[in-house]
Amino acid sequence: MTTPVEEVRLSLPHIELAAHLFGPEDGLPVIALHGWLDNANSFARLAPKLQGLRIVALDMAGHGHSAHRPVGAGYALWDYVFDVLQVAEQLGWKRFALLGHSLGAVVSTVLAGAMPERVTHLALIDGVIPPTATGEDPAERLGMALQAQINLQDKRKPVYGTLDRAVEARMKGVVAVSREAAELLAQRGLMPVPGGYTWRSDSRLTLASPIRLTEAQAMAFVRRVACPAQLVVAQEGMLAKHPELLAQVPFTVTTLAGGHHLHLNDESGAVLVADCFNRFFTAP
Repeated sequence: MTTPVEEVRLSLPHIELAAHLFGPEDGLPVIALHGWLDNANSFARLAPKLQGLRIVALDMAGHGHSAHRPVGAGYALWDYVFDVLQVAEQLGWKRFALLGHSLGAVVSTVLAGAMPERVTHLALIDGVIPPTATGEDPAERLGMALQAQINLQDKRKPVYGTLDRAVEARMKGVVAVSREAAELLAQRGLMPVPGGYTWRSDSRLTLASPIRLTEAQAMAFVRRVACPAQLVVAQEGMLAKHPELLAQVPFTVTTLAGGHHLHLNDESGAVLVADCFNRFFTAP
């Protein structure tokens, strides 16, 4: 028997994060991490279908109801990894599983590779390693990133006159989602402002990474993962376009019908992902 979803706030030494709790208190400890510009509602369809798990679905820093990083700070991949480790420390979880989608999957892989002794299971949805450097000039990239950070100070977030307009904008975002998915993300992602609504997410999340790993460096994290790992690839998603990368990943890979947000877009996609992960988490 699973418990209803519960809203919690986690006061870490360096930041306060919001989260949803799913599942029985004595279930397998799982920290769930959503994708870029999403929030904990990314798991609203999937988490209730997962059996025997105690899931802490975070609003990652700068997303949803979680705090933004201080002025002058950024959102480096490593900072998210540290956040997750601090969440585990606060919960008293010496060993725990990770469930990640997109950016959250990347964060999960990096943590599982950096500290393999802490992670019991790695469940990934359409994400595995960060975008890597492909012959670009790192000095030029850093310069462009620094200038973009300066330019961002003069920009203002878009304001939508109605909730429906904000939902429609999310449906047509960088990665398109269904109306139902956009509405779920909007529940935690929007806030009222003069003239309508805007997104709670920190504007700094839109800045490009100032430094990228090489593919060899990124794959080093994959190769250090010591726990069972299941990667779900969306047939119409992002990873399906990179078969050469998938061929190098030593995880169990399952391709399922649907787009990048297949676990959230509709009930049928959520059921497919849940069936896959329920088998994964209960495998001997």
